[in-house]
Parts: sequence; C-alpha cells; structure tokens
Amino acid sequence: MAADINNRVYDDFADTWWDEHEFLHLLKVMVNPWRVPYFKNVLVKYYDEDLSHLRLLDIGCGGGVLTEEFASMGCRVTGIDISPRSIAVAQAHAALAGLAIDYRVGSGTSLPVEDGSFDAVSCCDVLEHIQDWKQVIAEASRVLVPGGLFFFDTINRTRKSQAIFIYGLQKLSLTRLMPENTHLWKMFITPKEITSALKEQGLAVQDMQGGKIPKNPLATLLDVRQQKQGRINFAELGRRLELKLDADLSLNYLGFARKEWGLYYAD
Repeated sequence: MAADINNRVYDDFADTWWDEHEFLHLLKVMVNPWRVPYFKNVLVKYYDEDLSHLRLLDIGCGGGVLTEEFASMGCRVTGIDISPRSIAVAQAHAALAGLAIDYRVGSGTSLPVEDGSFDAVSCCDVLEHIQDWKQVIAEASRVLVPGGLFFFDTINRTRKSQAIFIYGLQKLSLTRLMPENTHLWKMFITPKEITSALKEQGLAVQDMQGGKIPKNPLATLLDVRQQKQGRINFAELGRRLELKLDADLSLNYLGFARKEWGLYYAD
C-alpha cells in the first residue's frame, strides 16, 4: 500500500517553527538565506526599492518564517495556511516582532481571496506537499494582477533527491532529521512539469536557479552526525549547511514566473 504524505507534521510541530532545536527551523536558517535575497532582488527589479505598496500573498505560510521576511522588506503581506495551529504561531510571532501581517486559515487549492488581489504570490516549500499542486498554481494565477509575479521553490524528482531527501533525511537512522513521509519522492516536481503547469495558467517562467550546499558530502555528513549526537542544534546545523544559488537544478530549485498581461478571470 502506497504511503500518504505526512502533512500532520505542520500541526504536530507547529510550536517549533521558531525553535532552534527543532527541524522546522532549518527553513529559516538554511533555506531563507538562499531564497530571500533572490526574491528581494526580483521584487526591487520589477517594483523599485520602495515595496510599501506591493501586495504579496504567501501560500502555505506555516509559522511565518518566510512571510516575515517579505513583511520586513516593506510589503503588505497576507499569509494563508491550512494548519490553524501554525497560523496561531505565526500570528503570535508577528505580534512580538511588530509586523503587521494578515494571517488567515485557508487552503491553497481554494484561496479565500478575490481575483486580482495581489501584485505577487509566493508558494515556497509547499507544492511538493499537495496532491493537487496544479490547482494551487491556478489559484495563484487567479489572485494575481496581470503582470504580477509568482515565486516558488520546490524539490526536483531525481534519483539524487530520492537518495538525499527520502533515504538520507527520513529513513536512515544515522542521518534522519525529520519524520518519515514528511516528503514523498513521487510528489517531487520536475522543472519541466512546473514550467508546463505555470504556462497553462498564463504564467511565464522568467528564471530558475538551483540550491547547493557548499561543502563536500563527507563534511556535510559530519555536521549532520553532530546534530544527531546533540552536539549542535538545528540552528547551527542550518548555518553550516546554508544553501547557495547554483545552476544545478537536481535537488532544490527556485524561480519566478510572470502573469501575462490581459489575462483575466470571469466569475
């Protein structure tokens, strides 16, 4: 019997998004340094330095580790997630940080927002967790204004990603960092597949970049083992293994697409 993806982790571990000792914190310390400067550079290129009038929707925002970055850039941000517990954590943390973010519980496949409500939409570390990910893209296109930007990052479906994300990070006891079925290899998305799905919804890919750990495999393994042995926490592990932009799309990759001008949706 085929396994189902374990999206319960985002409820079960909702209190740990900002906890340096838990695996969800890797998204902040290991992944954000890779994607946040990239997304900011694109926003500034298309919308200028002042982003205070830019309306941005973060789909699958979780505890807000990426959402807060967009808010700190000055964007007017809405975050939507299907996990009520994660939304509660995100709301509490934003209040502590003094950030005005509109957080809502909702599904990426049926967004509770009106057509053409946003200048930009982000959907990061999300699509590979949703069976009907193409519907998420359709919804993102619906709520974007013509000319609006869609940001994404996800995981490529390759033998290399299967070895690392499935066997290395979920199955092997020596290197396991997250619960089994947090990811399913069959749900990973190739660049060709996402490009095609975006095109079907009037979103033209402008760029894609890969992610790479700038360390050799042995040094990476030693860092993971130190975390497993309790010698370093996840925050330190993430800093040591911080992703860098790379031309290789075989593991993590990110990018952005632009909605075609003149594309509207009827009720």
